[in-house]
Amino acid sequence: MCTSPRPRRRALRAAGTLLTAAGLLISGCSSGSSTAEVSMAALPKSTPQALTPYYAQKLGWRECGAPGFECATMKAPLDYDKPDAGEIKLAVSRKKATGPGQRIGSLLVNPGGPGGSAIGYLQAYAALGYPASVRARYDMVAIDPRGVARSEPVECLDGKQMDAYTQTDVTPDNTRERDELVRAYKKFAAGCEARSARILPHVSTVEAARDMDVLRSVLGDEKLTYVGASYGTFLGATYAGLYPDRVGRLVLDGAMDPSLSARAMNEDQTAGFETAFQSFAKDCLKRTDCPLGGAAGAAGADGEVKGGGAVRGGGPSGGDGPGAGGHPAVSTATAGERLKAFFRKLDENPIPTGSPGRELGEALATTGVIAAMYDEGAWPQLREALTAAMNDKDGKGLLALSDSYYERSSDGRYANLMFANAAVNCLDLPPSFTSPDEVAKALPAFEKASSVFGDGLAWSALNCAYWPVKATGKAHRIEAKGAAPIVVVGTTRDPATPYRWAQSLAAQLDSGTLLTYDGDGHTAYGRGSACIDSAINDYLLKGTAPRDGKRCS
Repeated sequence: MCTSPRPRRRALRAAGTLLTAAGLLISGCSSGSSTAEVSMAALPKSTPQALTPYYAQKLGWRECGAPGFECATMKAPLDYDKPDAGEIKLAVSRKKATGPGQRIGSLLVNPGGPGGSAIGYLQAYAALGYPASVRARYDMVAIDPRGVARSEPVECLDGKQMDAYTQTDVTPDNTRERDELVRAYKKFAAGCEARSARILPHVSTVEAARDMDVLRSVLGDEKLTYVGASYGTFLGATYAGLYPDRVGRLVLDGAMDPSLSARAMNEDQTAGFETAFQSFAKDCLKRTDCPLGGAAGAAGADGEVKGGGAVRGGGPSGGDGPGAGGHPAVSTATAGERLKAFFRKLDENPIPTGSPGRELGEALATTGVIAAMYDEGAWPQLREALTAAMNDKDGKGLLALSDSYYERSSDGRYANLMFANAAVNCLDLPPSFTSPDEVAKALPAFEKASSVFGDGLAWSALNCAYWPVKATGKAHRIEAKGAAPIVVVGTTRDPATPYRWAQSLAAQLDSGTLLTYDGDGHTAYGRGSACIDSAINDYLLKGTAPRDGKRCS
């Protein structure tokens, strides 16, 4: 699952685990070889006559949201292969260039997902928080992809059904629990089919990329300028593959590798979350309030001893800082064992959360921990939540992290993020696994990738096996021959989109240039590195791509 630091970007697209691993909603992808040899073919340069009305349409802009924002509705064919067979209405928003300086054009943004609302991201962060120099020269624009948020959203389950779904055990210990998991996946898929049958076959990444080209034309831009994060990099790379001659300045931050099979993607991401956890644990063990270290942490994992309140303040991640005591004798491996033991205990005996009918079991707790892996700024909150849960049997903190991940509001309603995520993932690639037996055989490899998260992430990749619509995509390379320079950004300890994916995508793209952030968290632009921000700003404003292989910290 997997959107941004402000708001946090969830990753992912295909490969089931990509929308964050812990929950049931993570979708699987194709099995088979680890990399694809076939490359995406570009579409013809000329616009088909049947699509001319869409490319020539005029948008009726109106005021909306906060002051300065405009909204409009754009039409696109529901099925690009049958453009006369109906249309879909897509929500668009923009904030015009503020000046000073000559306007360059439109800058389209997407925060990832799949399922993240690009308009929500634009209005809450990008059009307000991107560098002033960029906002001065560009109209900041977003389109919610088909099936997402304001663009004919995919719907599947109501709030109570989703509460039950997110609490389903994704580490089954016996046949009965496996059957319960399969029933949950089937119920979810059936709900999507019942509520969203018309749109389910038409929410693929290729179709969303084609919608972006219609928008480019409607906005009057000769070429597309775009910043995509996480899954947004796959969407942007797909656009480049389809329309290499229309590529302007593309930034792909927290890159995905479209050439990987789902099995390879799932295992890579499992290892990525393990790497992120190791960084968290290393930081945590330096602090006196770490619930995974010392006698309190060990006892808390067993549920026998209470104590050890969280300490706020100090250091970049809160707590007392590296020199204030901590648990130097405890290894990160031991910390992982203690967390896994705590998860197992919750599997047998969930703890109260203060929310009726929503005890904290293993599934919700794991989602809460994984949610905090996307941004090291969430580590203090995670330490607090784990301390309360492990030592005081208070699950409110971890439930809050899980709810933020699933975009569950306090009134019990869920945004459509998770529904759209499954719909796009299951359409883009065939399922990673087709039966529980296949998952069981793969467990050793996943547990090797992560002793903490491997089991749950493997089972989470089973849901697309029961999807009501057959996948239309497959793994492929994207070369985009002839495109202008494309900047691919990778973070060395990114949990959701491992660094090697950025390396691979930059190498595939004919004009790809790799920009590396040596750090933690998901994505890099706008997260505190002046080096990264300067390189990307220069590219967006001057068209000067950073040197291939440039590294920042």
